[in-house]
Amino acid sequence: MTYSPDTVVDRLAALFADQGAKSYLGEAVTMAEHMLQGAWLAEQQGESDEIIVGALLHDIGHFAGHLGTFALTDTEDRCHEHSGAALVEDHLPPAVVACIREHVAAKRYLCAVEPSYADGLSRASQHSLRLQGGVMQGDEIARFAQHPHLEAILKVRRLDDAGKEPGQQTPGFEHFAPRVRRLAEAHARRAV
Repeated sequence: MTYSPDTVVDRLAALFADQGAKSYLGEAVTMAEHMLQGAWLAEQQGESDEIIVGALLHDIGHFAGHLGTFALTDTEDRCHEHSGAALVEDHLPPAVVACIREHVAAKRYLCAVEPSYADGLSRASQHSLRLQGGVMQGDEIARFAQHPHLEAILKVRRLDDAGKEPGQQTPGFEHFAPRVRRLAEAHARRAV
């Protein structure tokens, strides 16, 4: 099936509507609240559309992945970053896809290069870190540091960490939909 920018936006909006009320990994916010908080913070900080949409969609794989959502009782990783990236990689720019695909690796990287970073992780993030391979080591750190979208990925990672405030008011998905549409339209033009 071929997706137009409007179809992509409609599909993502439906995922937020259908799945967004799920609990976010043992945190005191829902999945949608978490992702909307990250996007809202990025917008308030004057970030680019790529960062805002990357923050908005970084955990979309929890909605669309075949392995379901994460739980604190999990004993293996569900690889939501890969299912999320796969969902949008044909429709959004590489920087956005990289932010989705690499936000887990960014947590592992930041734990390696900023030892105090791990101390600020929530209990759920600490648990998932263990399942996701733990702190990066050796050559993996050097390779990740060379990622062409490293700055954007790390920004989205920090927005991910910040988007866990119970009761925080944010706009809904529809507020960010025009940004998603613009990026999808620009990506479609470049793909032609």
